[in-house]
Amino acid sequence: MMLEWLISPMDPDRVHDVGLALSWHARTMVLGWGILAPLAILTARYLKVLPSQNWPRELDNKTWWRCHWMGQSVVLVLSAVGLCLVLLSSQNTGHEQMHRSFGYCVLALGCFQGLSGLLRGTKGGPTSPVPDGSLRGDHYDMTLRRQLFESFHKIFGYLALVMMMGAVGSGLWATNAPRWMWFVLSLWWTGLTAAALVLQRNGWAVDTYQAIWGPDPVHPGNRTGKSAQAATTAICSKKRDM
Repeated sequence: MMLEWLISPMDPDRVHDVGLALSWHARTMVLGWGILAPLAILTARYLKVLPSQNWPRELDNKTWWRCHWMGQSVVLVLSAVGLCLVLLSSQNTGHEQMHRSFGYCVLALGCFQGLSGLLRGTKGGPTSPVPDGSLRGDHYDMTLRRQLFESFHKIFGYLALVMMMGAVGSGLWATNAPRWMWFVLSLWWTGLTAAALVLQRNGWAVDTYQAIWGPDPVHPGNRTGKSAQAATTAICSKKRDM
C-alpha cells in the first residue's frame, strides 16, 4: 500500500502523463537546480576551511572553489539543455503558467550569476601577486568593485535558491508528479537545511578573505570593518582548536 501511494500522482483527479521532452526537461532541471545548485552553495559557504586543514597555518584551500564553480557550471549546462527540451515540447499541461514565471526568473538569475563571476576582479595578495611583485588586487584590497561583486553575488545567489524551490514545486504540480518525487526532494532539501544549521552553529561560515589569507590585520581586507566576519572566524578557530 505504501509503495502504491508513493508512485501515485499527487493530484488523484489528474493523470501523470508527460511526453519525452518534458520528462527530460524535468530531470535535467531537478538535477541541476534542485540537487546540485544548493549543494554547491552549501559548499561555498561552509567548506572554505576543511576539517583536516590546519587553519590558519594552512590557507587558500581551493577545494570549495572548484566544487562551487564546477558545480554551478554543470547547473548552467543542464539549464540550457532543459530550456531547449521544453521549447521543443508542444505539450500543454494547463497548469504551467506559474512554473514558467518561476523558471525564467531562475534562468535569468543563473545567467546573471555566471556573468558576475567573470566580473569579480583580480585576486592579488601573497598567494597571487602581479608580475611586478605587487600584492595589489581587487580582492586583496577589497576594492569597491570586489565589495559590489560579493554583495550582488550572494544576494542573487540566495534569491535564485528561493525561486528554484518555487520553480521545482510548481513544475512537479504542473506535471502532477508522483508523491515519491516530492518526498525525495523534500528530504534532500531538509537534509541540506539541517546541515547548514549545524555548520552555522559550529562556526563553519568562514569569510572568503580570511580563508584565503587568514585573520591577520596586516592584510588590508581585515582592516575594513569586517568585524562580524572576524568574530565568526575567531569562533571557528577556537572550536577547531578544542
